[in-house]
Amino acid sequence: MDTKNTGGTEFSTKGIYVTDSEYTRDTNYIETRITRDGADGYPVEAGRYRLVVSRACPWAHRSTIVRRLLGLEDAISIGVCGPTHDVRSWTFDLDPDGLDPVLGIPRLQEAYFKRTPNYPRGITVPAIVDVPSGAVVTNNFPQITLDFSTEWRDFHRDGAPELYPEALREEIDTVNKRVFTEVNNGVYRCGFAGSQEAYDAAYDRLFTALDWLEERLATQRYLVGDTITEADVRLFTTLVRFDAVYHGHFKCNRSKLTEMPALWAYARDLFQTPGFGDTVNFEQIKQHYYIVHEDLNPTQIVPKGPDTSGWTTPHGREVLGGRPFGNGTAPTRPVDA
Repeated sequence: MDTKNTGGTEFSTKGIYVTDSEYTRDTNYIETRITRDGADGYPVEAGRYRLVVSRACPWAHRSTIVRRLLGLEDAISIGVCGPTHDVRSWTFDLDPDGLDPVLGIPRLQEAYFKRTPNYPRGITVPAIVDVPSGAVVTNNFPQITLDFSTEWRDFHRDGAPELYPEALREEIDTVNKRVFTEVNNGVYRCGFAGSQEAYDAAYDRLFTALDWLEERLATQRYLVGDTITEADVRLFTTLVRFDAVYHGHFKCNRSKLTEMPALWAYARDLFQTPGFGDTVNFEQIKQHYYIVHEDLNPTQIVPKGPDTSGWTTPHGREVLGGRPFGNGTAPTRPVDA
């Protein structure tokens, strides 16, 4: 498959990512929620909604991990966009005839326009679409995974882990806030900086936070408590992309992940845990960043490296104790995304 942007210059992404100053992410999402009480007009209902993702996107990757860990595959179907897009929209170019087999549309943009005609913001993944109406319900990615844990409990598999336990929510929220601002979004702040000053400040902030995480994870297996939580999911999707794209493409190059001992072992531990590594596609990750970000890589050449074989090497984190799934069990069904 030719994964290069074929939208022509009219729909090129050139000039939309890098600004003249510090990169600021638009965090105004569609905040409608799917809840048990249906307060926003969308009640929890098995088979009604479709989660649309791309394997390339770290924000969407969170939702695929959590959906798999909790066993929500039968309750919430999944649609997978290809790794690249033009300025208009993510597309279903991996599917036969380039159409999502459930929604019957070639572009996710159409589901956004069903909700809000000429929707003025970015067409982002993950997005949850109401299948009967064909309209997007929400693209609020931080809330989507929390609602999977709390609002969709009736559809969790037997043995589903507690990813957002009540007793740890305050600490999880505190850690998540710092990880989002300094790490998840910090790599983008480096990559899309429009001045040397903005880049230098972003670089320093990113590695200050990574040093904090390196120290924290040197003595505990997981970020919060002794089991996998939402906090680990959110950090993992950045770490797994770090050496493949952020180190070079985004100039986050003080250290590779493989040169940060605790973080590298922690990332391998999660990668080898069912639900994490089995949802990673390094090729599509690289295709997305190196092809779509024309501002940073005008040739759109995708690098062959780095070697990813190290992800399956022993990590030694068992000595720190911890129970990956707490009182639950690992997911065993085949990956459907």
